[in-house]
Amino acid sequence: MIDLTGVSKVYPVKNGGTVVALDGVNLHVDRGSIHGIVGRSGAGKSTLIRCLTALEKPTEGHIVVDGLDLATLTGSALRAARRRIGMVFQAANLLDARTAADNIGYPLKLAGVPAAKRRERVEELLSLVGLEGRGDSYPSQLSGGQRQRVGIARALADNPAVLLCDEPTSALDTESTAQILSLLRHVRDVAGVTVVIITHEMAVVREICDSVTLLGHGQVLQTGTLEEVVADPSTPLARELVPMPVVDLVSTESAEGRFEPNAVGTVLLDVVFTSHPGVPTGATVLRLASSMGADVTAGTFESLGSVQVGRLALTVPAYHADKIIEQLRKNNVHAEVRDQ
Repeated sequence: MIDLTGVSKVYPVKNGGTVVALDGVNLHVDRGSIHGIVGRSGAGKSTLIRCLTALEKPTEGHIVVDGLDLATLTGSALRAARRRIGMVFQAANLLDARTAADNIGYPLKLAGVPAAKRRERVEELLSLVGLEGRGDSYPSQLSGGQRQRVGIARALADNPAVLLCDEPTSALDTESTAQILSLLRHVRDVAGVTVVIITHEMAVVREICDSVTLLGHGQVLQTGTLEEVVADPSTPLARELVPMPVVDLVSTESAEGRFEPNAVGTVLLDVVFTSHPGVPTGATVLRLASSMGADVTAGTFESLGSVQVGRLALTVPAYHADKIIEQLRKNNVHAEVRDQ
């Protein structure tokens, strides 16, 4: 559905130099998937989304969306391609003087769609986003979550193939965030759109995304499905997505009268494993740990997309740590000694 090949974007600056915003970006997003793009401020996320919406052309490379190379299109062909891409903004960006229905129907009005067909489509979209009966409400009469629903409906008005969402939940409270993420998943399932979410919130990626890309300094640092990303817990993205459980160690008094944070002769192992429903990987890990004299000090277990991720902190005898790590890794379980 979306393929970026060698995409670079370079801006000139006043002193005659240049700023590289995107540097050789290669990215693939499957049709019908929900893909997250994450990265710190200055990573290139905003430039990437402007290129994906064809508001800017890349300095180099190709951006193919739904079979069309946006970097080569001009005039009416470019305008038609843009209509295949819906955009959801952080703060909805609604027209305050227009009702919810008028905001949703505005792109259709600009496209010359007859009034009767506009009304029919607007009613469909109000129902899709859960705002039946609120079409006559103005933005000031709606909550933040409801305004974002209007923004999503407006983005879907022209039946786009791709829905780009720029920080769609960052201005919302926890409850509204959960509702909007659920709505985006519902929209994907019902309308069949491919969803790309720009976000700085790893919780959003964990909750809704099928795949994710980490940007840094204009480059792709890591990309893949959630299952691929968490398969190697040592990578930066995996550490953000699946942080190890916090361990509050109880101090114990040593023979010399000093207080030590660990029991004498023990170390902590960080253990990460993945499994699918019906595959008892967790039971295997616990059985192995117990048979080798390890104690479970802390742990978490959660679902990421179609994969389940377990994270354990094991207290093990220091002299036995290497053997335990070796046995766990033989069973495709990541294990390493935690830095104290």
